[in-house]
Amino acid sequence: MNKLKQAVWQANLALVDHGLVVLTWGNVSAVDRKRGVIVIKPSGVAYDAMRPEDMVVTDLDGTVVEGKLRPSSDLPTHVALYRAWKEIGGVVHTHSMYATSFAQACRGIPCLGTTHADHFYGEVPCTRVLRRAEVEKDYEANTGKVIVERLAGTLALQMPAAVVANHGPFAWGKDAADAVHNAVALEQVAQMAINARQINPAVKAIPAYILDKHYLRKHGATAYYGQK
Repeated sequence: MNKLKQAVWQANLALVDHGLVVLTWGNVSAVDRKRGVIVIKPSGVAYDAMRPEDMVVTDLDGTVVEGKLRPSSDLPTHVALYRAWKEIGGVVHTHSMYATSFAQACRGIPCLGTTHADHFYGEVPCTRVLRRAEVEKDYEANTGKVIVERLAGTLALQMPAAVVANHGPFAWGKDAADAVHNAVALEQVAQMAINARQINPAVKAIPAYILDKHYLRKHGATAYYGQK
């Protein structure tokens, strides 16, 4: 458990190192399915004040089982994602500038080039706007619901991110560090997409055959990028 707390603490600090958060606008969690627990950042605690022992441990329903602090208010969203996708082991939420700009515009992040295609298999989707009833009751859980709803039929690790309309980005991965990696990539491709559209407002999505080449050379059975 201490090892998992350390990993989640380091992943949260990595959000600061990569410039993905200001103030306390973000959180990382990880799940240990064998033990049946989630470890997550405490709510509203400054990153430079956090220690590994401050990480909050909950069961897979989000009930606190260890820790003196309240867990992140986004915990029910993380729980919804872990329940939906058994293959993921870490979740990140930020309000990073460029990915959040797409969320606030209620638009997905288009795949305009190979950098995007290396990480995300097509446009990073934007969810629908939550309904009034979904906001007034179980808001954070319903935030997870609309992410899962939007990605229905998609492999979670093939599209390891989404932007929630009016809100911000969520990313996930095999573990907490991998989820942070995907959140960093998400922010970079969001910035590139905005810049590209400023240069050429008529730019179109990358051709499917280039998308396939770049995504599949890094992912899947025929991948050849990097080392074995």
